[in-house]
Amino acid sequence: MAISIDLTGRVVLVTGGVRGVGLGITRSFLEAGATVVTCSRSEVEALVGTTHLTCDVRDPLAVVDLVETIVSTQGSLDVLVNNAGGAPYALAAEASPNFHAKITDLNLLAPLALMQVANAVMQTQEHGGSIVNVSSVSALRPSPGTAAYGAAKAGLDSLTKSLAVEWAPKVRVNGINVGLVLTEQTDLHYGGDEGVAAIERTIPLGRLARPGEVGAVAAFLASPLASYISGASIECHGGGERPAFLTALESPR
Repeated sequence: MAISIDLTGRVVLVTGGVRGVGLGITRSFLEAGATVVTCSRSEVEALVGTTHLTCDVRDPLAVVDLVETIVSTQGSLDVLVNNAGGAPYALAAEASPNFHAKITDLNLLAPLALMQVANAVMQTQEHGGSIVNVSSVSALRPSPGTAAYGAAKAGLDSLTKSLAVEWAPKVRVNGINVGLVLTEQTDLHYGGDEGVAAIERTIPLGRLARPGEVGAVAAFLASPLASYISGASIECHGGGERPAFLTALESPR
């Protein structure tokens, strides 16, 4: 029997699901047959086959309205993918307390608020539900220049494990620690083709991830194929980073 991901009839919310990694996740769920709702702070044209709603996920009241709208129009909320997040480069010693608060709010407190509201719905559904948190390798290693972001994502990883225990057996909660991904904004972060090529040489698999590869992991974790996986964080990073001591040993002395 062929193994495939079939999410036909499942209603999925992908926050920030209209560009970058979020778009790759949205497309993966569509390919699996799911009904997909995306949200972002701005009004954008919905991807074909999806519904798009505007919502600032940092606003707890807006989050409640978002989930209520989805349930009232679609009939259920079966999967939540907490993808919205990110942070600009800023050295911790120079960034303001307000900057750090905003980064923590977006990457930790907003996902928590969404999970609370989604869980309240999922607990009442016969088949429960699944939550997938998009985290980062920044949660697993030093994150100079994005320290608050890395700390917030580490907190999100902790939430993933804790809520998987609190909300079982009805709701499964898992995460993805995403590495470097090739998106429409890659040049802004890594300095064009030459910078990307230099970075790719440090990755064991030899390249940046594609958004759809992260999407495939998210769809798997939300599917019946992962029915006994909860509280897990999957590292989707191409093998991680080459140990610095190897580079030092091989460099001319």
